[in-house]
Amino acid sequence: MIETGHAPSCECEGKPHAHDAESFGCPCCAPILQDMGLLSFPAFDRAARNDDWARLGPAPEVHAGTTVLANANVVTADGNFSIAEALAFRNGMIVAVGTLDEVKASAGDEAEIVDCAGRTILPGFIEPHMHFFPIAILGRFADVGAMQCEDAEDVIARIGELARQAKPGEWIVARQFDPSLQPGADRINAQALDRLAPDNPVFIFNASLHIGYCNSAALKIAGITAATPNPAGAAYGREPDDTPNGVLQGQTTMFAVLGHNLAAMAVTDVPAACKRVCEKANRVGITTFCDQASGGFQGPGEIEAFRKFAASGHMTARLRYSLIQAGASRWDELGFAFGDGDQMARATGWKIVSDGSNQGRTGLQREPYLGRDDFGIAYVEKEALREIVVKRALQGWPVVVHANGDKAIDHALDAFEAAYAAGAPRERRFRIEHCSILHDEQIERIAKLGISPSFLIGHVHYWGKAFRDEIFGPAKTNLLGRAASCGKKGIRWTMHSDEPVSEMDPLRLIDNAVNRSLWKEPGSVLNPGERVSVEDAIVALTRDAAWQCHSEHEIGTLEPGKFADFVVLDKDPRAVPPETIRSIRVLETWVGGKCVYSA
Repeated sequence: MIETGHAPSCECEGKPHAHDAESFGCPCCAPILQDMGLLSFPAFDRAARNDDWARLGPAPEVHAGTTVLANANVVTADGNFSIAEALAFRNGMIVAVGTLDEVKASAGDEAEIVDCAGRTILPGFIEPHMHFFPIAILGRFADVGAMQCEDAEDVIARIGELARQAKPGEWIVARQFDPSLQPGADRINAQALDRLAPDNPVFIFNASLHIGYCNSAALKIAGITAATPNPAGAAYGREPDDTPNGVLQGQTTMFAVLGHNLAAMAVTDVPAACKRVCEKANRVGITTFCDQASGGFQGPGEIEAFRKFAASGHMTARLRYSLIQAGASRWDELGFAFGDGDQMARATGWKIVSDGSNQGRTGLQREPYLGRDDFGIAYVEKEALREIVVKRALQGWPVVVHANGDKAIDHALDAFEAAYAAGAPRERRFRIEHCSILHDEQIERIAKLGISPSFLIGHVHYWGKAFRDEIFGPAKTNLLGRAASCGKKGIRWTMHSDEPVSEMDPLRLIDNAVNRSLWKEPGSVLNPGERVSVEDAIVALTRDAAWQCHSEHEIGTLEPGKFADFVVLDKDPRAVPPETIRSIRVLETWVGGKCVYSA
């Protein structure tokens, strides 16, 4: 992410447009998000100064009295992975877990007994890496991504449906088209979109947010013609006669079009946007999530929004957040520190983006990409990374480094080693995010240094075939998402969605880690030796995710003295065929003794 006036959100030092034209890149570092942030400033300013949050109405209430959940399959996820038959909570806190007789004795005679009919209760799921405000922005637009549309033809058909529903002249904005998963990017152009929506301007975000696609109506509104020059670091796709073809490469060209639809670009109601993100998380059983680039969209305004949201009582998922390195001078000026906040919203990390995405071929590699001579990009050079990590670690920050390529992981491990040598204690719980490609000797180093990786496990399921056939080749692709190997070395690991890269859905993450199936090649498995047990996958999204987010004293397991954060499922993930885990339904989600979602 970026702060105002600093071009590269991903800290591409000296490379301000290193991947603006990238088709398959990471949306988390897309510069256009900061443009949206600038447009949203008035709404964030109002949210910080005024009591906008009261408009959300009454906050959910803590369940009154003591409640005993009886006849349940309570998976505590504690150190022994204990299974209980009942759980009691009072005033938002767990007071007893065990047999029904034990729990009733602790709960008292006045407790309400609820028969759970054998349903499974798990600790609330923890999403350790997502992006709060990008979800809030993009979630308003129609999803034409790979989960909804098989290929470019399906995307075009979906735009046609939206055009039939739209009023004349109304903008149609869609998101998430991913050429690495949906073939046919060359078919999404102005000519194709014009046939479907001649009277409506259309704009489609590539999933990377580094490219957009629009129709002739949008180009006309923006005044873009064959005579329009390409701006520095960006380009308009063109026909042989220089007529713009609707493909917009880079944030400058994208904003030249979207700037004429400011209402769609800006967040105008911050409280409502925040509430929608929590509701989205609650529906899939998430009770805590960690925003891994806070401040990159709106700077300190984001943190103030988090604080106001927490104080309003409407924050229905606990938030842990990492400040983004690109805003370092502002964070220092304002005196931010590790642990700032409360039980609902708290600063728990300092985030550095050290390279790009492997599917975008900007992840930094030891060897060139398959069939190419490029090694990816170091968004922060090795020595600069070391200096930042040492400085922030000595200030007390748990440092979180985004590193996808194996060379980027080498650089991160070198930096963490330097921090220890400079006097940083092991309790910092340094993290490597995505940690995509791991060699055996790197796993040994991670174990020795006490580093904790968090895997974007969707890389295996969604992009595994592309990695194998087009990006790395089979041998290197087998090094992807090595959770089982890390577990065998005693390394505490987690997994995440990185939404908007892939969708928040803990049961989907469990499925991906347990099965390692290839979405685009039914029946195929990527390196079955890296499959993990269902129990280990559950721990990764509960106990170990809480530890990774410095919150194990209050969440992550179902034990007396912790918050009553739990999820009720219709089936036990450990008791169903592994290939059916994704079909398990979330029935209820509870946060601090409040039912925040019910099916």
